[in-house]
Amino acid sequence: MQKKFESVNLPQDNGEDLTFRGSLYSECSWFDEEHKQLTKQKLYVTDTNEQIYYIVRSVGGEKSHHAFRFAVNGTNCVINNGKTNMTLPFDMLMLVVRDLCGLSASETPTISQVEELQICNA
Repeated sequence: MQKKFESVNLPQDNGEDLTFRGSLYSECSWFDEEHKQLTKQKLYVTDTNEQIYYIVRSVGGEKSHHAFRFAVNGTNCVINNGKTNMTLPFDMLMLVVRDLCGLSASETPTISQVEELQICNA
């Protein structure tokens, strides 16, 4: 099955909108009763096989918008937030994710574990 890619434009608070051709892969949202904050997350896959992680947080009438582009280049992962690129070895990224999720080196984090990690760090 071939994915249908569309033009996507995501507004950001830290600079220019992030525009790409891609498709929505996953999304979730939750409400934090204590802080009265609604958080929405979306994960896109681009036509160049990059991943875009988009977070919108709403408290009262105020919203924050942040997007991150992840691209694997050989053994490195390039992460861009719309203003800055950060490159790190893919193994190092996986080590950080495993450690934050409390997993051993032989375990692979699941999407739900990473989403739970995002909830804890929101």
